[in-house]
Amino acid sequence: MNGDTMKRRKFDFSKEYGIVLEGGGAKGAYQIGVWKALLECGVKIKGIAGVSVGALNGALMCMGNLDKAIDIWKNISYSKIMNVNDMNMEKIMGRRFKEISLQEIRRQSIKFISEGGFDITPLRQLIEENVDEQAIKASNMELILGTFSLTNLKEIEISVNEIEEGNLKDYLIASASFPLFKNTKLNGKKYLDGGIINNVPIDMLINRGYKDIIVVRIYGIGLEKKVKIPEDVNVTVIAPGKYLCNVLEFNPKKAARNINLGYYDALRMLKSLDGRDYYISDHQVNADGEFINNEEKYLDALLRVDEERVENLLNFCNKAALAYDSPLRNLTEIIYPHLANLLGLEKNWDYRELYYVLLEYAAKKLRIPRFRIYTREQFAQTIEQKMQAWIEKENLPNTIMDLVLTIIKE
Repeated sequence: MNGDTMKRRKFDFSKEYGIVLEGGGAKGAYQIGVWKALLECGVKIKGIAGVSVGALNGALMCMGNLDKAIDIWKNISYSKIMNVNDMNMEKIMGRRFKEISLQEIRRQSIKFISEGGFDITPLRQLIEENVDEQAIKASNMELILGTFSLTNLKEIEISVNEIEEGNLKDYLIASASFPLFKNTKLNGKKYLDGGIINNVPIDMLINRGYKDIIVVRIYGIGLEKKVKIPEDVNVTVIAPGKYLCNVLEFNPKKAARNINLGYYDALRMLKSLDGRDYYISDHQVNADGEFINNEEKYLDALLRVDEERVENLLNFCNKAALAYDSPLRNLTEIIYPHLANLLGLEKNWDYRELYYVLLEYAAKKLRIPRFRIYTREQFAQTIEQKMQAWIEKENLPNTIMDLVLTIIKE
């Protein structure tokens, strides 16, 4: 650990990008938040490849109306996707089965089996009301979507410009035909959700010559095809660090939360923000556009620990029996490796990452708002201001919180 330049580079806004939108049902609200950040930061989008909800969101992106897309997701409900009762679905998703009568469960089960799955007439209506085929075909962004033909047992990959006039909405339904949905027919053939065979369709863009690709992960249900990435193709991934929701959990509150999460996670990548759960602007860039770690700065802060606190930390870590005579060695060789593991850092962690994961631990304890961009100084000051009140309220010693208070004081 020597503070050398990090390998990550500043995002290149001069390039045109292809966007990959994964399938994942209700998780798809996250993709709209990512799109919001891409628009705000001026990212040039050349094309979109999507399956299932990714195809639907891709259509909205090609239409260019962010406000409409946000409104659709923030007002989503089970009954806008499937012909079901919203209250009953909320109880099922919340596993509140005791609140549902056995008679109702039996009736719904018979209906589900007899109809061959959930009736998605509401989804068809939603697409009919909100998808403008002409606007999508006139867009300067290419839209490629995927589905799976049950009739021919074959993956279907098609560009919007290859679809016959008037058939786009049918193809969107075909792409989003989740296995629990009543099956869709198009031109006499049955189709299934494109994510079943290729849920992260990066190959659709690579095969069309895209060299710079942003993959938006939502970790839906489906097969992630193994794709060899050519050496001249650059792939950037935006992904949630937290569980989004169930793929069928069409809940407006969770959708709004996931839009927010997608927005800030995208800003983390575009603006190279630090943090895992929070968003912290604290970086320097060299002449080559590479980010400078400045690890010594964080190590200096982490070494502001007196001998008494080192002893307390050794006891907290249950490592007193392994202690050296040197407090410095105890910190760097015993205490900090233990805390890094305890707080979930990967094996190749550095002192910058450790510094921020400790601060984030405290921030979560103090319930400091997550969705905003902090500078390093603002983040530390906010923690310090709230720490004393927390200590007085809890009236309990907390070794890690005490450590954080020590390392953030200049």
